[in-house]
Amino acid sequence: MFCPRFKILPAAALLALALSQPAAQALTLRAADVHNSNEYPTVLALKRMGELLEQRSAGRIKLKVFNKGALGTEKETIDQLKIGALELTRVHISPMNAICPQTQVPTMPFLFRSVAQMRRALDGPAGEEILRACEPQGFIGLAFYDSGARSIYARKPIKTPADAKGLKIRVPQSDLWVAVAAALGANATPMPVGEVYTGLKTGLVDAAENNLPSFEGFKHFEAVKFYSRTEHSMAPELLLMSKKVYDGLPPADQQLIRAAAKESVAFQRLRWDEQEAKSLALVKAGGAQIVDVDKSAFQALMPPVYARFMNTPELQRLVKTLQETP
Repeated sequence: MFCPRFKILPAAALLALALSQPAAQALTLRAADVHNSNEYPTVLALKRMGELLEQRSAGRIKLKVFNKGALGTEKETIDQLKIGALELTRVHISPMNAICPQTQVPTMPFLFRSVAQMRRALDGPAGEEILRACEPQGFIGLAFYDSGARSIYARKPIKTPADAKGLKIRVPQSDLWVAVAAALGANATPMPVGEVYTGLKTGLVDAAENNLPSFEGFKHFEAVKFYSRTEHSMAPELLLMSKKVYDGLPPADQQLIRAAAKESVAFQRLRWDEQEAKSLALVKAGGAQIVDVDKSAFQALMPPVYARFMNTPELQRLVKTLQETP
């Protein structure tokens, strides 16, 4: 994975470097995740990162993973990172959009051609540039995790934009996502993901949009049965660390953390692919219907969204670089 500022050393060199530090102190890091399942790919990736850290520090550095929203919503964990009250969090990229404008770029609708192309693009220099852009705001961007392709699910099939017109659609708490819903003629209803199940059940919202593992893992398929494959976004997850905490660590520990985070990415992607297949089978068994859609009709409505949000030469350059990644 490309990283111009930080050369990731081999595992043996990392261990030797860590052990060579004078009077190295024990370090316990906490990592937050809102997903309920202990087997969710991002939760497993954080645990894998913890295993690597413990191995390479000879047991000195430990990572404790708190999922199920135990340490708060994604927004709350971001706020905790900012002030150094929490060490790491895994969040969807959307809550960072208002904090770090560059994170809006991989969130843009229909940006990537495929999951494979998305992975190559984010592994490259543009991806690293977006991660580094979080630093002035108090966050160390360690890695991107997969979040799959997001699609709309509702009580009826959404085959064309006309089917979405007037629907109350839950979206992440982001101006960009509100604009995407508005471009479809829908009424955006921002809310934390933990409130979506009740919102769908009670009719507070008519629809939501997310990836298949979330549709299954949060039991949203019990509330609405039509999963329409708009695949309008492949916005990734972010693994973030508090800059305040990071800056207080010795360089050897910083290097260990960065290396373990990067290596957890490949592990997360394997688990993600497995989970998607499993989730697809489970929601079908639970009565959900997978609906094919005319993606081009949805994509044709997005130019005003790009004009509004990709409104600087820097953001437009990042869009172009990601899109042109082979």
